[in-house]
Amino acid sequence: MSNELIINSTQNGDRIVLLQDKKIVEYHVEQRNNNFTVGDIYLGVIRKVVPGLNAVFVDVGYEKDAFLHYLDLSPNFNSLNKFVKDVINKKPVNYRLQGFKMEPEIEKTGKITQIFSKNNLVLAQIIKEPISTKGPRLSCEISLAGRYLVLVPFSSSINISKKITNKEERQRLTRLMSAILPANFGVIVRTVAEGKEVAELDRDLRSLLDKWEQGMETLRNASPKQKIIGEMGRASSILRDLLNENFDNIIADDKNVYEEVKNYIRTIAPDKEKIVKLYNGKAKIFEHFGIEKQLKQLFGKSVSLSTGGYLIIEHTEALHVIDVNSGNKSNTETDQEETALKVNLEAVTEIARQLRVRDMGGIIIIDFIDMKRQENKKMIYDRMKQALKADRSKSTVLPLTKFGLMQITRQRVRPETNIITKETCPTCRGTGTIQASILISDTIEHHLEYILTKQNESRITMVLHPYLHAFFTKGWFSKQWRWFWKYKKWIKLVSDSSLGINEYKFINAQGEEIEVQSN
Repeated sequence: MSNELIINSTQNGDRIVLLQDKKIVEYHVEQRNNNFTVGDIYLGVIRKVVPGLNAVFVDVGYEKDAFLHYLDLSPNFNSLNKFVKDVINKKPVNYRLQGFKMEPEIEKTGKITQIFSKNNLVLAQIIKEPISTKGPRLSCEISLAGRYLVLVPFSSSINISKKITNKEERQRLTRLMSAILPANFGVIVRTVAEGKEVAELDRDLRSLLDKWEQGMETLRNASPKQKIIGEMGRASSILRDLLNENFDNIIADDKNVYEEVKNYIRTIAPDKEKIVKLYNGKAKIFEHFGIEKQLKQLFGKSVSLSTGGYLIIEHTEALHVIDVNSGNKSNTETDQEETALKVNLEAVTEIARQLRVRDMGGIIIIDFIDMKRQENKKMIYDRMKQALKADRSKSTVLPLTKFGLMQITRQRVRPETNIITKETCPTCRGTGTIQASILISDTIEHHLEYILTKQNESRITMVLHPYLHAFFTKGWFSKQWRWFWKYKKWIKLVSDSSLGINEYKFINAQGEEIEVQSN
């Protein structure tokens, strides 16, 4: 199975796609100067104490106050709080917690009013991004994720990933971490640490300790609501979590992003540095790899299956509903049970992919095609659990009910990804009537002539829908060649499927869009 990470940089941010065998399995959009992402650590201000919820609302600079429940305080909150106060008050402290005396743990059934008052400062980490009308959700159980380890300050526990099942390996990793872990720090050993040497684990640990130390140095002079420690970019975090897989290529179309990713790969896996490449093709990177077309297909209300069936995906505030339909296949099969099983099995694979691509969280209800045999229902259940193993978000799958319904709960830590796949007519703007399509060619030529003769532009690039691109370039004596003979200038045409069918734009030699004027 091939794994490729494609990164497209735009003015608004980066679009990141994970391809497996050329098919999209994850899609992320990282906005420029994006704050309040999972893993960010802020110095918040308590704005409201709510005894009825046993929680507080915290101002971390977002338009909505963040939510912090008593159960998310961490047993060692007293130790964290004491240390933070000492740092803010500029008392002499050791950022590596050497010689730090741990405070007693808080009560499991305590009250939030015993901990906080209004306007108190608190160091807290975002565990759930702002979604819909809600602000971020916070935790005071601070953790810093590395490639092999997750560092937990103010703890002493060593936990090994449950996916590492070999008893001897678990014991080996526990012994290694006991030998190199400093006092007052706990650690979670990630699955990718299996079989790694102590030098690699120690290097990752030192990197996380340095990150913690730098954060505490920032905290010393920090203002309320300031970000203290930021999570790495989405591209780097994906690489951190997935680089253990057999990546073939990491391709970026922006030199700065390319250098950033290459430096990160050089740090965590020097032997894989050669797979990082800078894209210099003429077509847009997403067009070149066929990603734009896939995105349009993936994010529609209806998703086709290769067997002839299809999915209908509906979203509400509370849950997501997926309906599995057999489509035309039911007309060609004689065994209804066998037809239902085949379509349902293919639907399982596509649904697992859709959950990752759209990052659908919360409750998902799937209405499979009815099947009578219990062994077939169990096969669907087992296949779904297996398909979701590759998903980095935690999920719980329940067996099919007698009505053929399956319920899945999936970890929801950031807003769902969505792409509008229906295009508003660029001419009618939704009114239902458009300019006669036969006139679009004349309109383009009219603007082109004005730009070349009145505005005296020389090197012109025209970006337009693939249909228009084909119309102007088809044939040995195409419209494009006719323009060349008429104006003695070559007009470069670029196909872009993200544009509407009647949309187009002109780009000058400096890469800037030319404002179309009329005479």
